[in-house]
Amino acid sequence: MKFSTQVKPISYLKSHAAEIVKDITESREPMLITQNGEAKLVVMDVKSYEEQEQTLALLKILALGNREIEQGKFRDVDDVFAELDQADQQ
Repeated sequence: MKFSTQVKPISYLKSHAAEIVKDITESREPMLITQNGEAKLVVMDVKSYEEQEQTLALLKILALGNREIEQGKFRDVDDVFAELDQADQQ
């Protein structure tokens, strides 16, 4: 994530909350909030958050699939399609 222009101290968050909501909602760029010069939290719009959560869920599914392949827990694609064809004919 890039925070080149969206790094603000917590005091700015406290005094400009409504403006921050408007800006982040329009730009969809997250804002990094610092406290005593240290990064403490990220503020982002709901749509971006939901998209990020969906992406993370897909990555977890892919990682699980890769782990199952490494453990030999998979079936040959031809066998799967043959089984589906057989079920479809019944």
